[in-house]
Amino acid sequence: MGQMRNCSRWLSCEELRKEVRQLRRIGEGAVKRVFLSEWNEHKVALSRLTGLEMKDDFLHGLQMLKSLQSEHVVTLVGYCEEDGTILTEYHPLGSLSNLEATLNLPKYQDVNTWQHRLQLAAEYVGIINYLHNSPLGTRVMCDSNDLPKTLSQYLLTSNFSIVANDLDALPLVDHDSRVLVKCGHRELQGDFVAPEQLWPYGGERPFQDDIMPSYDEKVDIWKIPDVSSFLLGHVEGSDMVRFHLFDIHKACKSQIPAERPTAQHVLDTYRKVLHSLRDTVMSQTKEML
Repeated sequence: MGQMRNCSRWLSCEELRKEVRQLRRIGEGAVKRVFLSEWNEHKVALSRLTGLEMKDDFLHGLQMLKSLQSEHVVTLVGYCEEDGTILTEYHPLGSLSNLEATLNLPKYQDVNTWQHRLQLAAEYVGIINYLHNSPLGTRVMCDSNDLPKTLSQYLLTSNFSIVANDLDALPLVDHDSRVLVKCGHRELQGDFVAPEQLWPYGGERPFQDDIMPSYDEKVDIWKIPDVSSFLLGHVEGSDMVRFHLFDIHKACKSQIPAERPTAQHVLDTYRKVLHSLRDTVMSQTKEML
């Protein structure tokens, strides 16, 4: 974490109570309130359970955090189940929804390029791919019913990478056992969610959760083009990137889930486009010189 050179075990309840100093609230969701805090001269994020009725979601998120620690997920520093607290690494740039405001700051002008933005999009797809092939099986990123909600699940690190931060809703798909998922118990609407997440009976009959069909991880693939478009923004070269990603994004938007590519296939395509466009730009620059 940060400049630390040695690995330490996760902090215990006693250590969290004694050694962590809460400073100010920096975020709040249905499950947790998040406070900027200090531990051992490190800035950290302390998440507190909002209420006992959300404890199952909170404990699920904690279990996911513990089991999925990797370059794709925010670093867990400690936790205390009995107090309903989780301590994680603090990332001052905040959630991915702040990307445009951050990149528009003068000090970040040099990273506000199509290359860096496409790299971010590739990292986002890399996280989805990790969740679909995780040590805990195929996990679906369910807290993603619109673009702002989706972006709020990820943090932008100081070296301009992306890490998943909120893992409270990661249900399991198991194709072998025919276990599928539903993201919540209410009716979903809008173009952002996949077609199979919409109530299939329209206005003919009112929504009933028990007869709403379940679905698999391909709902995450449907959303990739929209998230990537946000990440690419409108800088010089971003339309060129969109053109090169047109075919894979069209495949992601297939109405038939089974026809959508895997996250690994999308990631391979993104990396291929990134490298080929970089090589083209470099050779053009040499020719100009």
